[in-house]
Amino acid sequence: MVSMSGGEALSRSLVGEGVEVVFGIPGIQIYGIVAALRDEPGIRMIAPRHEQATTYMADGYARASGKPGVALVVPGVGLYNAASGLTNAYSRSTPVLIIAGQIPRGAIGKNRGSVHEIANQPDIVRPVTKWQRQAERPREVPDAVFEAFRQMRTGRPRPVLIEMPPEAGVEREEVQLRNPARVSPIVPSPDSLREVAEVIARSRTPLIYAGGGVARSDAEQALVKLAEATNIPVVTSSGGKGTIPDSHPLSYGSCFSPRGELQEMNQLFDVMQAADVVIGIGARFALGNPAGEACVLVNINIDDSELTRHQANTIPLHGDARATIEALLPHIIEAGATDRPSPAEAVTAARNLITYYDIRLQEPQYEVLEAMQNGVPEDAFMVWDVTQFGYYARTHWQVNHPKTYIDSGYSFNLGYAFPTALGVKVAQPNRPVVCITGDGGFMFNSSELSTAVQYGINVVTVVFRNDSYGNVARDLDDFFGGAYGTDLHNPDFVKFAESFGAVGMRASNPLELEKLIPLALEREAPVVIDVPFGEMPIPRAPQFAPFYRLPWTTPQEGLIQS
Repeated sequence: MVSMSGGEALSRSLVGEGVEVVFGIPGIQIYGIVAALRDEPGIRMIAPRHEQATTYMADGYARASGKPGVALVVPGVGLYNAASGLTNAYSRSTPVLIIAGQIPRGAIGKNRGSVHEIANQPDIVRPVTKWQRQAERPREVPDAVFEAFRQMRTGRPRPVLIEMPPEAGVEREEVQLRNPARVSPIVPSPDSLREVAEVIARSRTPLIYAGGGVARSDAEQALVKLAEATNIPVVTSSGGKGTIPDSHPLSYGSCFSPRGELQEMNQLFDVMQAADVVIGIGARFALGNPAGEACVLVNINIDDSELTRHQANTIPLHGDARATIEALLPHIIEAGATDRPSPAEAVTAARNLITYYDIRLQEPQYEVLEAMQNGVPEDAFMVWDVTQFGYYARTHWQVNHPKTYIDSGYSFNLGYAFPTALGVKVAQPNRPVVCITGDGGFMFNSSELSTAVQYGINVVTVVFRNDSYGNVARDLDDFFGGAYGTDLHNPDFVKFAESFGAVGMRASNPLELEKLIPLALEREAPVVIDVPFGEMPIPRAPQFAPFYRLPWTTPQEGLIQS
């Protein structure tokens, strides 16, 4: 045991868990922690301009590095501000540790009006965290950190919370540091794996549905090996984009939506409905049950609450995606499930039909994405905000490198993309990182240009500007008789970027991005590219077609029946 302060115990414990970066803003109740981080050579602290960015950056860092991200904030309002980033991390199953200060121990729960006091602080983020603990004394810190990282590395990875009162950061006592927990992946029993292998061997039209859990488990190579060994084609969810290269002959891509008016865009829906066996891997099946009710659903998931809630005819395999695939493959080979003709021609035909749909309708978003695709290096990380181009990317952006496609998941946080992209770049400083956002979303966290310049975080940010919350304006026009509150007054984004010391560029039309993005990446500086697009029509994203049939999106007479 060693005598140290709680702040020192925290910083030493974080180093022991492999933490190299903390995204935090110094404040009154966390001085002891900040001072310890300052004096810890193994960790650097990056201080953004708003607590919201701490958790967004930690989320981006975790998704790009494969390691947990760490954020640090003051109690009360600091944790409230950081909660939006936790919702995003929760929706995408990202391991983020949020360290929050507390008011003095003796004042907790007394309602005396202490600075930053709120009652029952952990309850603020309980719905978007997997685990919470308060470390009241220095000696309690190592155990709290140990368990926080164990929670993030076992089961479904999601955010966790440690809170510390200010005394715990500065008091000194004998502390016993801990080594990281030894984590063994969960693997289904051999009998269960043999049963599944037999089902797959007997299937005639099997399909793999890969979700974000494949990436969280680093199972991309195992997924490709499974597909190639069995000649079973793969459809991915938006969270699973990149888990198999879109250029792979067995990859349908992630253009998948429930049946709607556009039959061409439901090609993959029809494929899944025709499957007699669907192998779900690390997927939530967020759109309900996309598989036909007559099929067998083999559901591989680390979260046992997701295993059987979608379909009665399910064979659940509770396990880590990578470990389960690797354990399943020998049984598949033994069962003779590898003797199946290649479906590559059918896959190519379906993908060509999707492309033909866009060209035939001459939708400009497709042409713009194609221009960007030509200008962005294939290994670049792309972070997509909640924009029409982001919607289109879920279907049409070609991803051939694991973990390089990053979106907001079902949380749909407008404005998350820019600070998240900064976290990605901190994790991968030698890889290109491009953020795609709209003018409305960019201004949510545009002050983080200061952070980018201060710390040399050289992200290229493309801002599509139509001076409007365009999606909302369209819906209000279409269904409620006119837009309201959707017009935006924007700065000159080039001058705005330059005022921070960043580089500003402007495209005369969106197709210039094919040339401007490579030029921006050459600058090795934070770059903002202003892309005005005027009267470009904003179509409805096919992926979200059901949204436009929901009753609350149109005026109603009488009550809406659930």
